[in-house]
Amino acid sequence: MPPSLQTVVRRMNLRPVAGTTRPGVLDAAVRWVAVSELADPTPYLEGGELLLTTGMRMEGDLTGYVARLVRRGVAGLGFGVGVSHEEVPPALVEAAESAGLPLLEVPRETPFIAVGKAVSELLAAEQYEEISRAFAAQGRLTRAALRPEGMHSVIDRLAREVGGWAALLDEPGEVCHATRGANTDAVTAELARRRGQPVEAAGGEARAGGGAQAGGGSRAGGGSRAGGGPRAGGGDRMPASLALSGPGEHIVVQPLGGGTRPRGFFAVGAPHAFTPVTHTVINAAGSLLTLAMEQGRTQLAAERRVRTAVLELLLAGEGERARAVLAALGGRLPEAPLVVLAADADALDALEARGFAALPGPAGIETAGIRGAVTGGAAAGGAATGGAAIGIAAESAAEETAASVEAPVGISQPCGYAESALRNALDQARRALDAARGRDDTGRGSRGTAGAGNAGRVVRFAELAGQGLLGLLDPAAAQAFSAAVLAPLTAYGSRADLVESLRAYLESNGHWDAAAQRLGVHRHTLRYRMRRVAELLGRDLDDPGTRAELWLALEAARRGAIPASPRGSSRQSP
Repeated sequence: MPPSLQTVVRRMNLRPVAGTTRPGVLDAAVRWVAVSELADPTPYLEGGELLLTTGMRMEGDLTGYVARLVRRGVAGLGFGVGVSHEEVPPALVEAAESAGLPLLEVPRETPFIAVGKAVSELLAAEQYEEISRAFAAQGRLTRAALRPEGMHSVIDRLAREVGGWAALLDEPGEVCHATRGANTDAVTAELARRRGQPVEAAGGEARAGGGAQAGGGSRAGGGSRAGGGPRAGGGDRMPASLALSGPGEHIVVQPLGGGTRPRGFFAVGAPHAFTPVTHTVINAAGSLLTLAMEQGRTQLAAERRVRTAVLELLLAGEGERARAVLAALGGRLPEAPLVVLAADADALDALEARGFAALPGPAGIETAGIRGAVTGGAAAGGAATGGAAIGIAAESAAEETAASVEAPVGISQPCGYAESALRNALDQARRALDAARGRDDTGRGSRGTAGAGNAGRVVRFAELAGQGLLGLLDPAAAQAFSAAVLAPLTAYGSRADLVESLRAYLESNGHWDAAAQRLGVHRHTLRYRMRRVAELLGRDLDDPGTRAELWLALEAARRGAIPASPRGSSRQSP
């Protein structure tokens, strides 16, 4: 704050003459000192000055002169005596008293330049104090950032520094942490509006600007476009900052992240307008929060690479080394018996919250062992290549862990840490995940396999094993195989005769009488059909391998409900 008129009066021994009787009039801020002998100096003033004059051109009625100074908003008028006038002109005293303009007598021995220097020094001291306060606040924020709570601690400290509240929001605009009394509804509503999402009108108006002050930016409350930032999902452009104004509340919102795409936001609110010092503190907090966020992401990526290496050690049979490496991160592996869980890569966070988890692929150490066990030898994963996040949990905690993942999950059979057992479990979990993804896509699900939040999206490998060999195959691949193998029969004519005869023959293990009795036909008719089947397929029906392939094809056709006969077919087999 600039020095008050009262401070200048006391420091320079000025004598109040008129216009100082109203309460608080001497509390007016003196922003500068101006000297002028003009009859109308107001064109050269901005307001808030202490105007000094010797009254060289003052004569007659001075009411107009005083009125112009009052309209301009000068802090006060200092009259130097002993030059043009031995005392303050009575007309000036009367006009100042009537208009309420503080009129001060400047003694002859007090040079005007001394008054100007004094005010300049007071202004410099105030600016230095403001800078000192800003540095002190930045120091407190920095110490807060070093606390274990990290970003949350910075938000709490920032609220105390601004005398209001503060909140931390993630990229979608969901509140991660907020201090007491935070008006996060107005913030989330404005962010949603700028993304083009339908929201109820938030109280107050929003202004967009290029810094924390956001002054002078285009108003966003009426839906006008605000420049200065990347487009946010179909709504207005996301500005460098937002200032929301409402009755008795002022809010500043700033994005977090080093790139053009915000990775989060923080908001600060107070019942009073923010001073320049406060804006400096807010900007400093934004820098600390962005730095903490980027460092946290780097640290998390490094930890995930280590966990991927731990998984590779386990696959290589190096259990003790794997435990030692994981212990350096403060983690430990669950005790056997255990199960392996596989989920989409996006579920890694949820799995990590429950225990050991790793993401094979670019985020970790790409080795043939992991790729072979998890992705079938394909290029490393992540969501882009259909890879999976891998979790290891105690068998007793498998259901709870799977229920925490809001995505399809595959669970292996119980196993131990032996190299072959763990590799087999990884393959089981991946196959179960494929089946869970298929259920999720078709809307079909099992009951009671996990918590209600993820029911029907969790598949245990044991369920697939109970469905026979076909349960382990990809449904689409099995259908394609079935269609290709049985195509000669369906193309020949009535599939129901030849296909069902083949099924009865295989189900009767090649016994003619039993198969013919099942079909209700003579055994010679069945023999003729089987010769026709062998000719059309070009296969030896007495070969065990041929019988196995045909049985798989028939079962896949039955499960896929392949039509009984092709459209337009009119030929009938005998």
